[in-house]
Amino acid sequence: MDDKGKSTGESYESKHVWDCLNETGRQDVMKFCEKYRDFLDEAKTERDAVDAIIAGAEIGGFTSLTEQIRLVPGSRVYSARHGKVMAMAVIGSEPLEKGLNVIGSHIDAPRLDLKPRPLYQEAGLALFKTHYYGGIKKYQWVSIPLSLHGVVFTKEGKAVRIAIGSNDRDPVFTIADLLPHLAKDQMEKKMSDAVSGEALNVLVGGIPVENRDAKERLKQAVLDQLNARYGLIEEDFISAELEAAPAFPARDVGFDRSMIGGYGQDDRVCAFTSLQAILELDSVGRTAVALFADKEEIGSVGNTGMQSVFLANFIAELAGCSLPQYSELTVRRILANSRALSADVTAGTNPSYPEVMDKHNEMLLGHGTAFHKYGGGGGKRSSSDANAEFVSFVRQLFNKEGVVWQTGELGKVDQGGGGTIAYLLAQYGMDVLDCGVPLLGMHSPFEVAHKGDIYMTYKGYKAFFKA
Repeated sequence: MDDKGKSTGESYESKHVWDCLNETGRQDVMKFCEKYRDFLDEAKTERDAVDAIIAGAEIGGFTSLTEQIRLVPGSRVYSARHGKVMAMAVIGSEPLEKGLNVIGSHIDAPRLDLKPRPLYQEAGLALFKTHYYGGIKKYQWVSIPLSLHGVVFTKEGKAVRIAIGSNDRDPVFTIADLLPHLAKDQMEKKMSDAVSGEALNVLVGGIPVENRDAKERLKQAVLDQLNARYGLIEEDFISAELEAAPAFPARDVGFDRSMIGGYGQDDRVCAFTSLQAILELDSVGRTAVALFADKEEIGSVGNTGMQSVFLANFIAELAGCSLPQYSELTVRRILANSRALSADVTAGTNPSYPEVMDKHNEMLLGHGTAFHKYGGGGGKRSSSDANAEFVSFVRQLFNKEGVVWQTGELGKVDQGGGGTIAYLLAQYGMDVLDCGVPLLGMHSPFEVAHKGDIYMTYKGYKAFFKA
């Protein structure tokens, strides 16, 4: 209150993106999201995502880091490993030791992986056995069209890429559900138990081979088709990474086409927006790094996840090609002085289930990019919990650059929660804040994002890279 009794404090309320844009800005949102929708259809797996990102990087003037001897301000480089993790960098004018601006997303998504010995026949059908990857509601994956993507290595070591089901002319696959007429026992189970992991078996064939003396005629028919088309034998499944994903394309949602629905938006929406942001950088002060990690959905493990040394090795390579005197201490200083956005999605409020959200700290679709100070569940477990100074830095930056943003939590305190790669970036000593697009139906085969939020996330990432 001032000395005249008037209230001087400002209340805070998030704004709708559409209220903050003129007609030109609204058109920019729609055009940007057309490219994003195409990316979603192209990047059905983490390997597909890396291929698409590399293609975009090379068109944008980025070259492989392994081809470089000396990096200078303005150099544009990338590095990829095992076809499933990569990073891009635009070298800045400031010394690397002052730190980097890093945006880290992940490109894996919940899915069904084929088991090492997947093919069998039973009850007059040929099927693939699967093992689900990441946190899914298993019942959502039955009775939908599925496509098959991945790579198989033959007994000679030849790589064979597989992509069946996403093209309109391709066949699709599916997991048959139990009909309601016979589902009395199933319907009495908890939703988590109604469909078991071992019941996620994919239909792949129904016509036997002509030879009636063959032992397993339906299974043999599928093997014959795979051999004729790809040169594969059954043993080759052992050295394969084959993933079943929803076969349908990403689509505009709503009469007004305000949203995009599709598979894998967690977290390819943040991968795409950070990719577009770094592609459009001209010159920067601090070196900008876009990281695209694998294995986040199963704990960021393995040699392509954030718990690996991939990022540290990438920064070491940058330092080795940029600095006259290189040491491990230099790399540690670069990482510790860096700042990062953990680019991952969050939960938008679903109006059909308001009871799981704290209405005072919820993220709303259409209200801009969303950042959380912390993630995790009750007790902030698996969270890096950003310091107030860095939250202030990002808040001021977004306000200055006209980025529409919101903040809150991923649901009520003891309702659940989720982790990101933020705590793994923070282990290097850098300041980190989670920032990304709110979704409806996260981890479902058809997630929904608002186009305004997608665009503001891209705009926020670009501002962060240039900060």
